[in-house]
Amino acid sequence: MQGQRKELDFEGENIYVGIDVHLKSWHISIYTENSHYKTFNGPGMAEPLKSYLTSNFPNGNYFSAYEAGFCGLWAHYRLVELGIHNIVINPADVPTTQKEQMHKSDVVDSKKIGRSLRANELKGIYIPKVETLEDRSLIRVRSSIVKDMTRIKQRIKSMLYFYGIEFPKEFEKGHGHWSKRFIIWLKSINFQHSTGTDSLQLWIKEAEQQRLILLEATKKIKVLSSSERYAKNIELIRNIPGIGLITGMILLVEIEDIARFKNSDKLAGFIGLIPTCHSSGERENKGGITPRKHNSMRKTLIESSWVAIKRDPALSLSFSKYCKRMESNKAITRIARKLINRVFFVLTTQQKYEYKII
Repeated sequence: MQGQRKELDFEGENIYVGIDVHLKSWHISIYTENSHYKTFNGPGMAEPLKSYLTSNFPNGNYFSAYEAGFCGLWAHYRLVELGIHNIVINPADVPTTQKEQMHKSDVVDSKKIGRSLRANELKGIYIPKVETLEDRSLIRVRSSIVKDMTRIKQRIKSMLYFYGIEFPKEFEKGHGHWSKRFIIWLKSINFQHSTGTDSLQLWIKEAEQQRLILLEATKKIKVLSSSERYAKNIELIRNIPGIGLITGMILLVEIEDIARFKNSDKLAGFIGLIPTCHSSGERENKGGITPRKHNSMRKTLIESSWVAIKRDPALSLSFSKYCKRMESNKAITRIARKLINRVFFVLTTQQKYEYKII
């Protein structure tokens, strides 16, 4: 007589895991091919999840997904190391019912991720190498320092306006602001009481310290740009008008591998330099620039475009034509689109950009 079979074997079966990631815990929803198995709250680590899956679904094929966010990609790398086929998704791409929008919770989020993963409705974002992530951190630290510098400068100027302190004539129109002479003038300002003077001097000291940190960050980026993995491409990309060292490095570390984009349209879509589109039947309407974007890349490219139109005759001519039928701030986004075409060309073909080519 055949005895009862006690061991489990899920060989050939797929198990789907939706994860809502938080700092100390994960909300986890597990789905089989045919049903919702369980939703529970577990520790915020990959190892306990792997242990649970192997214990309850031995020999199964494990698939998981979580939304990109504050936790970064360390969880993805660890899940993959443990043999779980994980993807990281854009939160905006998760199919959501109106009921789920009205009653949002961690449990609901993990369920809809697991359900959509099983239905093959999710597409993972591009996962860069750990080395590239750390390179990005250096570039982004510098960007944060620049923002801090701007805030400090604004606070110093606000303090001067608040107390009615006027700028000398040579600085009235903003010329020479934050130059060596301007800093010397700031340090010479005396308020009626020592506390006012001390307040200003502390802000000035903070600005000078931030400037030194910014200089150090810039030097480190220069060293990084001369490394083997960036030296050739940074030379190519800096030949494009409007793109300098910092802009070039921002583009390179964020793109990482140009081959992941089939064409320049895909790259422009990733950055957010394409228009929105609303069509119905025979009517097709194109709107303004898409709100879905890579913020730092789009901002950097638009800033670079203002420089490019002064250096490249072809881009200058295009900008003039655009300005005849639209506002300059809209025209410059068209130039940024042309600029990204040049970036895609030089990185794909490994050829230098030639001026006067539109």
